Amino acid sequence: MLELHYGRVWRGISIVLLITVLAATLMPAIWFWSDRVRLLSLVGGVDKWSHFAAFLVLALWFSGLFRKRSYWRVAVGLLAFGILIELCQRLVGYRSAEWLDVVANALGIAVGLFLGWLGFGGWCQRFEAWWLARRRPSS
Repeated sequence: MLELHYGRVWRGISIVLLITVLAATLMPAIWFWSDRVRLLSLVGGVDKWSHFAAFLVLALWFSGLFRKRSYWRVAVGLLAFGILIELCQRLVGYRSAEWLDVVANALGIAVGLFLGWLGFGGWCQRFEAWWLARRRPSS
């Protein structure tokens, strides 16, 4: 992990973010929708894009917390998290596990970490530097 002034805060937010993604993927899919056939036709393509987008955001988030040389660990960890999500979805009766979701997760991770490698990585340090500069009293 990068040396961060607010490292504990970033780790706490990371845990909340991961729990939120896990909870969102285990919730019943729009349970109040009465026409399930129509819902499935609307959601069909959106599901893979949702997986892609969620894991892209997670990869960008963690690229801000870790050095580039650790991105492979971030990728492995997020991929394992994506597989865990699919296994958990298999255990609940109202969700389905699909390997194409894992592929969408992996693509999101790859794109997110590539963007981190291009320059978005380490954003936490830049944010902290900006934040701490703002908080200093001007003389």
